[in-house]
Amino acid sequence: QVQLVESGGGLVQAGGSLRLSCAASGRTFSSYAMGWFRQAPGKEREFVAAISRSGGSTYYADSVKGRFTISRDNAENTVYLQMNSVKPEDTAVYYCAARRDFVYEYEFWGRGTQVTVSS
Repeated sequence: QVQLVESGGGLVQAGGSLRLSCAASGRTFSSYAMGWFRQAPGKEREFVAAISRSGGSTYYADSVKGRFTISRDNAENTVYLQMNSVKPEDTAVYYCAARRDFVYEYEFWGRGTQVTVSS
């Protein structure tokens, strides 16, 4: 089992930047693909970005493509979400998640960090 703790959320102006971090426990962090999801009030949780175990492959929702970048540092057991050119519609609680290879659904989730974008 992996424990995930997000940080870096806060208030940012539209057009600005923010970097979220997700610190993972355990010695098998590199065995997990990682993802970021978000949930706005009254909305379902949606996929934002994902990264493969080695960091060699990344995937993005169309809504954030070209603006957000996911990365990971396996030596530090940390995954990041660099958010650039943020928009008010990016306002949500952002969650970090982990899954093993060949497992369809994400298995482990953090508690989330709030991101609020002002206009």
